[in-house]
Amino acid sequence: MDWITHDEDVWFEFRGNSPHQLTPGRYYKGEVDGFAEFGVFVDLAPGVTGLLHRSELDRRLESLDWDAGDTVFVQVKNIRDNGNIDLGWSIRQTEREFRGSKVHDPDGDDDGKPVEKSDDDDSGPVKKKPKGMSTKSKERNGESQTTADDTEDEADHDEADSEVAAAAASEATTDDHQAAETESAESDATDFDESEDGASDEERFTLVTVDSLGDRVGEEIRLEGEVVSTRQTGGPTIFEIRDETGVVDCAAFVEAGVRAYPDIGEGDVVRLDGEVELRRDELQVETEELVALDGDEKQAVFQRLEDALAAKARPETVEPLADHAPVEAVVEQLRDAAEVLNRAILESRPIVVRHPATADGYVAGAAVERAVLPRIRDEHERADAEYHYFTRRPLDDPVYGMDAATNDVTRMLQDNERHDEKLPLVLLIGVGATAESLDGLGLLDVYGAKRVVVDAATADEEVADAADVVVNPGLAGADAADLSTGALGANLAAALDTDVRDDVAHLPAVSYWEGTPEAYVTLAEEAGYDADRTRELREAIALEAYYQSYEDKRELITDLLFDDGVSAGAQRAGGDAVEGNLAGHIAEQFRIKLDTEVETAQANLDVREEGDVTVAVLDADAYTHRFDFPPTSLLVDELHRRNREGDNYVTVATSMDELFVRATGDVDIREIAAAAREAVPEGGVTAIAVRDNRIEFLSGARDAVVDAVIDAAVDQF
Repeated sequence: MDWITHDEDVWFEFRGNSPHQLTPGRYYKGEVDGFAEFGVFVDLAPGVTGLLHRSELDRRLESLDWDAGDTVFVQVKNIRDNGNIDLGWSIRQTEREFRGSKVHDPDGDDDGKPVEKSDDDDSGPVKKKPKGMSTKSKERNGESQTTADDTEDEADHDEADSEVAAAAASEATTDDHQAAETESAESDATDFDESEDGASDEERFTLVTVDSLGDRVGEEIRLEGEVVSTRQTGGPTIFEIRDETGVVDCAAFVEAGVRAYPDIGEGDVVRLDGEVELRRDELQVETEELVALDGDEKQAVFQRLEDALAAKARPETVEPLADHAPVEAVVEQLRDAAEVLNRAILESRPIVVRHPATADGYVAGAAVERAVLPRIRDEHERADAEYHYFTRRPLDDPVYGMDAATNDVTRMLQDNERHDEKLPLVLLIGVGATAESLDGLGLLDVYGAKRVVVDAATADEEVADAADVVVNPGLAGADAADLSTGALGANLAAALDTDVRDDVAHLPAVSYWEGTPEAYVTLAEEAGYDADRTRELREAIALEAYYQSYEDKRELITDLLFDDGVSAGAQRAGGDAVEGNLAGHIAEQFRIKLDTEVETAQANLDVREEGDVTVAVLDADAYTHRFDFPPTSLLVDELHRRNREGDNYVTVATSMDELFVRATGDVDIREIAAAAREAVPEGGVTAIAVRDNRIEFLSGARDAVVDAVIDAAVDQF
């Protein structure tokens, strides 16, 4: 009997030009386009690219043995209204593992026909040249170099070569010896830097700048600049060239998967001759010749780039968002930080932002993101550049310890090894300002990764020596008691790009749970955000910061903070877009969950009178849902806000082997920990998060440690 072949048993070759022509559920043959922290971009056809999210993989993203240009098989799971394609993992990664193949040709006569057989094996992804590349060869210094516009099967190449050979034979008027002399003469002409029509390279190639390439598609041009990165695809080698005006990808081809110009790498100052092309709506230069400059030529180009970098990177002035003394005290530090960040963008250096997984931390990180992403888009022609060159990685812990630093170093070394990416600039905003972070900062320093620390809370002086730039009012001699990290982050965003001042004007008010400076209240109101609106945004961000705390949730946070609470996702899906519906919906959940926990905790507080100080103690392990919202730190903040009376009030909460202290007056958590450690030497007491007033101890000595901490805290009043 004949077997019936179902769609899920075969793979399809897509010959359409629109994502909406794809059929969900089918398996398609595609080509790896690039990698991001959250997944792999796969081309299904020219201009039709989908995302295989890391959550869809059956293994860790880092363990995939794929390179850009590899042939892979994926399942189309969903096509969104905006054309985004959600891809799924296919356990079958060779043609032979499927029962057959079909052409998906939505507008053609071949739809449903079997795909012509191609070479296949069981070794994994197929290495091949990118589609859309033709082959040209020129003799350069005795070595054949091939540039490519279009990829053809080996059989097609053989057939084409045969046709060319036959045509040449039929037109020949001389014998083989004469033909060889002609070929030699052409090669000699190339050696003399002359083209086939006799024009020299100086005449053929016009020296231009990257920012002018959009108007020069199809033209032969010359670029002079620095190689900022290289990456080897399954087809050409991609050199990312930066001049004084921008960055562009330049493709150089020898043969599929073979490194072109192996002696030229990151940091080299070069001259490149080639033709400007538009490939999948992105500018790219097809390289004809690439040479490293030296001597006076190199120095002249290098100095030109350095002068342009310095002029573009450092802001002329920094104007705070509002009249606020702690920010005024660090204007020059903000300017220094903005220069380092801008320089990283211009140098094609990835930026990694670490911030606390709190409302204040997310506001600060999102503010910087709002300023940086447009600059990355302006600087790079790649459509996905903002995902490659900017990453936010929230932290549950307000300390940048060895765990976080090891994670960052591991990723940056993998990216450097696998994709030739530069080592990143790490921006620690709301974390990293205390001595507890010195080990993490030191690990980054060992590998030469730049470090910028921005924190409103008091910083330790040692951090100034462990980071390239530190923005901290305390180190500048200012009182920053009423400054949030979110407010400082918003001011840094404005220093980075004055065009985002209006976008981030309301963020400082969103970052405060209480005691918002009047200047920021006024600023938010002028931007259209009253107290109720900023409260809703703050509560919504706090709830979302808790769930999947290690994820940046870029699109969701953007919808909340910058689209006035209107769900852009709902609009894309055709749903109702009522002003404030997203923030209001999430904020309501926040209040329900928080009020429920506070009510339970209030009924189980152990309230003590220690002289003239009132102390409220909560056993969070016994009287809260430990693995649900809110986290203990936020719960103890809320309990302290609601219960405190007078100037002498302390709230203490214990959770597993951690203890949180909140007080109406200033307390030194390190001194408290030292006193408790002396009183209970067997308790293993250590201050681990100074800005969060958090102490670590051995749970077996809980009662003794709590009493000792309370005594030490009361002594500071």
